[in-house]
Amino acid sequence: MSLQTSTPVAAGLPRAIAGGLGRYGLILALVAVFATFSIATPTFLTLANLQSVLVNNFTLLAIVSIAMTFAVSSGGIDLSVGTAVDFASFAFVALVLAGQPVALATAAGLGAGALVGAFNALLISGIGVSPFLATLGTLFIGRSIQQLLTNGGNPVYLPPTGVPASFRYLGHGTVAGFPVPLAVSIVIISAATIAFARTRFGRIVLSIGVQPSVVRYSAIASRTHVAVTFILVGLIAAIAGLILTATVTVYIPSSGNAFLLNAIGATFIGTTLSPLGRPNVAGTVLGVLLLSIIANGLLLTDLNFYWQQVGTGTVIFAVLTLSFATGKSSIAA
Repeated sequence: MSLQTSTPVAAGLPRAIAGGLGRYGLILALVAVFATFSIATPTFLTLANLQSVLVNNFTLLAIVSIAMTFAVSSGGIDLSVGTAVDFASFAFVALVLAGQPVALATAAGLGAGALVGAFNALLISGIGVSPFLATLGTLFIGRSIQQLLTNGGNPVYLPPTGVPASFRYLGHGTVAGFPVPLAVSIVIISAATIAFARTRFGRIVLSIGVQPSVVRYSAIASRTHVAVTFILVGLIAAIAGLILTATVTVYIPSSGNAFLLNAIGATFIGTTLSPLGRPNVAGTVLGVLLLSIIANGLLLTDLNFYWQQVGTGTVIFAVLTLSFATGKSSIAA
C-alpha cells in the first residue's frame, strides 16, 4: 500500500520541478546572466555601470515594451511602435526649430505618436485588417515619410542654444535622486500595472486577447477597446521619443525601430512569468532588464556587435524553449 500511495507523489515532484523551471526560467536566467557578467567583467558591478544599465539600456526600452505589452495583451502586435517614437521626435524638433514654444512642441510630439496609433486603430478596428499587417504597413509608410521629410534620412539637429532648459531636464535632470527618464519609466510601469490589475479597461483588454469571441458576445464594444489600446500604444511610445530627443538633442530618421525587436522579445519573454502564458507588466519589465544586462555585459566584454546579437538571441531562445518544453511536459503528463 505504501508503494501505491508514494508513486503519485514521486511522479508529481518532477512535474512540479519542471513547471517551476518553466515559470521562473526568466528569473533564473536573470540571476545567471547577472552572476556571469559579475565574474567575467570587473567593471560590471560598479555603481556607475549599474546606473548606466538602468538609464541608458533599460529606460527607453521599458517604455516601448510597456506599449508593446498593451498591444499583445489585446491579442495583436504593434510593429510600428518605432514609427510612433520617430514621429514624436520629428514633430518636437520641427516645431522647436520653427520657433514654437516647448509646451506646444511637446504636445505635438505626443499627438504625433497618438496619430500613429489612431491610424493603426482605423485599420484594425475600423476596416478589420489584422494587427500584424496593419502595423507592418504603418511601419513601411512611416519609414518612407521620414525619408521624404529629411531628404533621404539626414539627421535633424537642435542647436545647442535652441533647446529649452525645461526640455533638457527631461533627458538629463533628476527628481528625488532618480534620473528623470528612469522616473518617467517607473511611473509608466506603475500606471500600466494598475490599469491591468484594477481597471475595467485593462481587464477587458486582457479578455479580448484571451477570448475575443466571448467578449464580443457579451455586448462589450471590443473594437472600441482595441482602438483605444492602439492609440494608447502610440502615445506611450511617443513619450519614449520625447525622452530620446531630450537626451541626444537630435532627430535621426527610423531610429525608433531599434527598439522594436527588443520590445517584442521582452514582452514575449515576460509571458513565461505567467502560469497561463499571458502578457504581464512584471514579466515585461524583467524581460527588459534581462536584455539590458545582456547588452551592457556583452559590450563590456568587447565582443563584436554581431556576436552581441547572437548572445541576446540565444538567451531569448533558451528562456522561451525552457518554458515551452516544461509546460508541454507538464500538460502531457
